[in-house]
Amino acid sequence: MLYSRRSAVGRRRSPHSTMSYKFEKLEIWKLAIVFADEVHLLTLRFPKDEMFSLTSQFRRAADSVSLNIAEGSIGQSNAEQKKFLGYSIRSLAECVNCLHLSQRRSYISSDEFTNLYLRSEELFAKMNRFKSSLG
Repeated sequence: MLYSRRSAVGRRRSPHSTMSYKFEKLEIWKLAIVFADEVHLLTLRFPKDEMFSLTSQFRRAADSVSLNIAEGSIGQSNAEQKKFLGYSIRSLAECVNCLHLSQRRSYISSDEFTNLYLRSEELFAKMNRFKSSLG
């Protein structure tokens, strides 16, 4: 046996325990998680015929923002982290495009568009500042 049953079970951490990954401490990651959740909730009301089109694309792009922040922060050089932040920023731009399509197709209200658009601007600015701080 490579490791005891105790080691596999005994070391499990509660999801509410102290954060251990670098990205979990980043404000941009936290904002990106909230943004993705809001996109998910918003797209729940999209027409069923958009399920494999705009709905899926919007959700994947929104999830990709936080996923790339996380991936870039783990044991990477500043240059590597900047590259992944670039991917996150591109995914966020994709979300903004999806927002425009959603509004044009009358899937969301003007208020919903404005709310998520403003959140995207805030996230965009903070990601760019963080990327610049990496040198």
